[in-house]
Amino acid sequence: METKKTVLAVAAAGTVAGVAGLVLLASPAGAGEAPPALPEIGPEALVESVLSTTELPALSGAVSLENNLGLPVPGLSEMGQDGAVRVFTDGNGKHRLQLPSDGGETTVIDDGKTVWVWDSVDRTVQKTAHGAEGKGKAETPLESRFADPATAARELVDTMRADSTVAVDGTARVAGRPVYQLVLAPQPDERTLLREIRVSVDSETRVPLQIEVLANGQADPAVKVGFTEFTAGPQDASLFQFTPPAGAEVTEQTPDKEFRGESAEDLFAGLDIEPYGEGWDTVLTGTVPADLLTSQLPTGPRGEAGPGGNPLDLLGTIGKEVSGDFGTGYVIKAKVGTALITEDGKVALGFVPEEVVTEAVNQMK
Repeated sequence: METKKTVLAVAAAGTVAGVAGLVLLASPAGAGEAPPALPEIGPEALVESVLSTTELPALSGAVSLENNLGLPVPGLSEMGQDGAVRVFTDGNGKHRLQLPSDGGETTVIDDGKTVWVWDSVDRTVQKTAHGAEGKGKAETPLESRFADPATAARELVDTMRADSTVAVDGTARVAGRPVYQLVLAPQPDERTLLREIRVSVDSETRVPLQIEVLANGQADPAVKVGFTEFTAGPQDASLFQFTPPAGAEVTEQTPDKEFRGESAEDLFAGLDIEPYGEGWDTVLTGTVPADLLTSQLPTGPRGEAGPGGNPLDLLGTIGKEVSGDFGTGYVIKAKVGTALITEDGKVALGFVPEEVVTEAVNQMK
């Protein structure tokens, strides 16, 4: 499987890795403010300056999300409801991410050697060590990626620019800082529901501060996520240190259970997932066990009435039943994407119209 295609598929499907990159990067520009006067820069020069910034500078910030997908997405739907996500980095590879949750907080800390994930509600700690010294970034645990959001943005820009028209559309302010507006739009032959991805790049640090995902025919962004506060400068060293609290349950990840690597390739290497197509109209395809689709859904947590039935029944209520060479399935549409799930467990989804996911399912063996 080609790395480029996989990264595109992740972005198109809104899966965890791709979503994490969008969730942790952006916020809307200030409304009603005059655009800042900045030196002119061409799109390729701006892209190269973003890609050449290999490490986040020391900073702290707050991140929030606006989800107008028209479809609840795990992780996306909840962000910002319980408070702002806090991001910290020391500029030397150490990161901290604080995600508020119902009644508590999940904290991810990369101290440069070990990544710690602390859940204050369950009082559990997940410990994942970096790889052997000298093996470089390929041995950085995936969990650390969630605390290094700008890297995900750079990888997205690097991957998508080959299939995009790239332009600089003026300047704006994000979290009170002057930014360049980098716009990636699909080439004319791309079959996608997206109109453009707009990335706001900090004029001083070249850190991406904003991503807005805009769909065809929609005035407002489908997803708008990012920094509402951003302060560059040295951070307290104690932020990047962690000692498990007394009584916490600590689980240490072993190498064969870790997802590592420089791209989403490693995340999906062990799963039955393949990309179909390329560019903006890449579709992520895979399978789920057919018996899972017909298994009984649980009732409520205290024995009260729950959804009942099985997943196929649920799909019938939120999707449209369709049939074709693939058999029978259900199409679920959102503002920015489409998913097709067949009764025998085939799945295809992407930022594309129905005919493209249908085409993808038809070619699955």
